[in-house]
Amino acid sequence: MSEDSYPVDISPPDISAYRTGNAGVDYATTFDSGKTGPHTMITAVVHGNELCGAITLDWLMRENVRPIRGRLTLMFCNVAAYLSFDPSNPQASRFVDEDFNRVWNETTLDGPRKSRELARAREIRPLVGQADLLLDIHSMQHPTLPLMLSGPLEKGRRFARDVGVPEVIVSDEGHSAGKRMRDYGAFADPTSPKNALLVECGQHWESKSVDVAKETALRFLLATGAVAKDWIEARLPKRMPGPQRTIEVTQAVTIGSDDFRFVADFRGLEAIPKKGDEIARDGDTVVRAPYDNCVLIMPSRRLGKGQTAVRLGRYVS
Repeated sequence: MSEDSYPVDISPPDISAYRTGNAGVDYATTFDSGKTGPHTMITAVVHGNELCGAITLDWLMRENVRPIRGRLTLMFCNVAAYLSFDPSNPQASRFVDEDFNRVWNETTLDGPRKSRELARAREIRPLVGQADLLLDIHSMQHPTLPLMLSGPLEKGRRFARDVGVPEVIVSDEGHSAGKRMRDYGAFADPTSPKNALLVECGQHWESKSVDVAKETALRFLLATGAVAKDWIEARLPKRMPGPQRTIEVTQAVTIGSDDFRFVADFRGLEAIPKKGDEIARDGDTVVRAPYDNCVLIMPSRRLGKGQTAVRLGRYVS
């Protein structure tokens, strides 16, 4: 099934009321507790067709979320792409000119290249740089288990365990095509206390993705101590999260030709049983499992040259 074949069961909320905000850039609002504490941030719509994050930020605003220490910022990122969302062509609004989540290295941000995504990234860059703790809400092409992308560092894996959801943590380096926002600046510095997580909540347009996004945002706020525990617990599901599993990504398969194809209709989290088993063909090159029980992370249907086709990993204790 292609990405566009999935039904659109959720609707993008009207975010026009949040345009002015108070954080110095459009569509960003900061609440200041007046007390010492970290600057906590939750971001949404880094990709314009990933609706669950926008729904979650709108819900938190309507629920009058407020920090009890430090500052809390809620920000809608790639708004131009989000505002172009059309449920009859839902994949088209992923971005306007280029992937917003591949431009977060200093060379690109400081360079001469221009795009709508780069202009917005440069605009919000100072605010992102101020954040001490970040949760970036995303969704996925296929309806697989939600994933918490912690980055490659132990501090990120530890933060993901503190949040406690989703069940599967993926520890990875990102993409060769460009740096993600969750890897920007001090978030990727092992000596810095700043930390960031990226949650993939499920298939883009299924209603369950909204439930995952809301619970993850609440447990993130609980883990950071930014918001009162009783306020959060009144809105959490009446169940305890189960044990988590961690997958360490050992390599990302970057497409090198104009003819990349998987050997099967992989959707994500499939385990390839034996080292050497064929996973895909990239032109004349055979992509094989580098070890037994190789797990496929988010195999893509956007198979363009230079893009990540799939990440390969294994479960670790």
